[in-house]
Amino acid sequence: MNDQRSAAEPAAAAVAVPEAVSALDGGRVRPGGRRAALAPVALVVAGGLSVQFGSAVAALLMPRAGALGVVTLRLVVAAVVLLVVCRPKLRGHSRADWGTVLAFGIAMGAMNMLFYQALDRIPLGVAVTLEVLGPLALSVIASRRLINFVWAGLALGGVFLLGGGGFDRLDPLGAAFALGAGAMWATYIVFSARTGRRFPQADGLALAMVVAAVLSLPLGILESGAKLAVPSTVAMGAAVALMSSVLPYTLELMALRRLPAHTFAVLMSLEPAIAATAGFLILDQALTATDALAIALVIGASMGAVRSQVGAGRRTKANS
Repeated sequence: MNDQRSAAEPAAAAVAVPEAVSALDGGRVRPGGRRAALAPVALVVAGGLSVQFGSAVAALLMPRAGALGVVTLRLVVAAVVLLVVCRPKLRGHSRADWGTVLAFGIAMGAMNMLFYQALDRIPLGVAVTLEVLGPLALSVIASRRLINFVWAGLALGGVFLLGGGGFDRLDPLGAAFALGAGAMWATYIVFSARTGRRFPQADGLALAMVVAAVLSLPLGILESGAKLAVPSTVAMGAAVALMSSVLPYTLELMALRRLPAHTFAVLMSLEPAIAATAGFLILDQALTATDALAIALVIGASMGAVRSQVGAGRRTKANS
């Protein structure tokens, strides 16, 4: 779920993000060895594992607290933890800085609420696969290259397979929530990048998490009420917050200051596979061969779109 790109790169340069800073000089490893180049990659992969297994734990909590209740617990606990750890400064920021944090927090809150509503209705691996289509669509539409429409067709073929050929196997509302979460995912990463540039360390993340928590709090209370105060529920909610918010978001902010756009995007394309694995191990959500093929098609489409755009960008630079 969960990127800083060069302003010179086109919006389609990555599956997930229209902007990034290429801290590895356009993909070339700086002096210091392969280990330094692999460090941010390991951070992103670790963040992906944490957020998807955290989502599986959240699904176990939903019968107790409801989807919006779980989101509220996750975001409120994460906000408290980040405020205590980061102690962000409230002074010395411009109006544009605060506007960026506000947009980041709204995108974060909306992404979580929509995704958890989807998770309450469809399997985890399927939900994340549909969610990935949002950032992928942004990449394809912005690129205006014929090959990327081929990748889009491949991804749509995967979605068609997930729906059993007629979409009668999936809960329509759950699928719609997952697609909405995908749109918010793309928005989230855009403002994550901008926030990372405007605020030191994880200060911006902590402030944005507060915005997301405030946004979700009334909805969570309305749905779950006193259930949110049950000690065992709070404990599980805290675990979900650490696994799905605090740890992965912090790891991403650290990694995205040093990763090239295409590397990050390809790594994020693996999220459906990680989610399917978490769903199988934690929730006993077995995948059929058709489901596995569908997820593989979406992952392949994401990787293909990223690599096609990166190749185009390099050719453009070479001819300039």
